[in-house]
Amino acid sequence: MMPTPLRWLDMPPVWLAAMVAGAFALDLIAPGLGFGLGWMQSLGTLLVGLGLALMAFAVWEFLRARTTIIPREVPTAFVRRGIYRWTRNPIYLGDALILAGLVLRWDVLPALVLVPLFIAVITQRFVLGEEAGLKARFGKEFTIWAGDVRRWI
Repeated sequence: MMPTPLRWLDMPPVWLAAMVAGAFALDLIAPGLGFGLGWMQSLGTLLVGLGLALMAFAVWEFLRARTTIIPREVPTAFVRRGIYRWTRNPIYLGDALILAGLVLRWDVLPALVLVPLFIAVITQRFVLGEEAGLKARFGKEFTIWAGDVRRWI
């Protein structure tokens, strides 16, 4: 098991912050890598708002179920209502939308490559383990739900 300080560094918000910092740094180092289209800033704002909304709906469901929202902690309930009827990972999807939205707002289009990279990192470091834990704890109930609901969108 990872020591506590390092455990808290390997968390999805830290990965998101690192990717956002990378996009911001790319814009500082090599400005002007976008198209300068005004509607992209609006689309970016929309994606950030959608990402925050997804996260809020997901947190609400965790609170209603009185289970942990912390990755790698053992859940006390299996959340599959609300936003979890459409996506198995609305918080991580919200993170990805926020990252994409900020990249569009800053008009640093090459940094969009960070979005699939973020999704790959989160899937490997968190999603697969969380799903294995849910399957072990909730068995057939999880398997049926996972067969009906997509992992991302």
